[in-house]
Amino acid sequence: MLVGVISDTHDVLPGIDRAVEVFRREGVEHVIHLGDYVAPFSLLRLLDQLDGVRFNGVFGNNDGEKPGLLRIAERHGSWISDQGLEVEVGGRRVLLLHGFGSPDNTRRIVYALASSRKWDAVLYGHTHQPDVRYIRGVLVLNPGTASGILNSASVAILDTRRMTARVIRI
Repeated sequence: MLVGVISDTHDVLPGIDRAVEVFRREGVEHVIHLGDYVAPFSLLRLLDQLDGVRFNGVFGNNDGEKPGLLRIAERHGSWISDQGLEVEVGGRRVLLLHGFGSPDNTRRIVYALASSRKWDAVLYGHTHQPDVRYIRGVLVLNPGTASGILNSASVAILDTRRMTARVIRI
């Protein structure tokens, strides 16, 4: 299964639109958002365009209007949860996180969780920096930021059959 992975959209609608174009072109069947949608209107834009693609995600530290985000997700048959969400995607156990304070602290915690080998993949956001690596055979993936804030805009495609990922600049 091909999964589109996006994070840190921060209400930047052109970044959301470009991400959806990539996801359509790549033929993803599932999209995961790793937090910092910010306002409900940006999640609405994303879900309206995904039209039938399975979606779930976690909240980030900048998501202030959680009830509104939850209502929009539910209306689209999707869900958003606090970070630490375990999902099964393409027969793989995947842990979804946003972040934990500084980029260094976030990576330290993410890498420690991956080294536990409890999941096939650990996905995270928050740092706005793409990261694809394996720790003790576990895929660690950060798609970067779809907003283009603090770094070039990017998303990622996760192949659950091969357990590989690639970052795509948008």
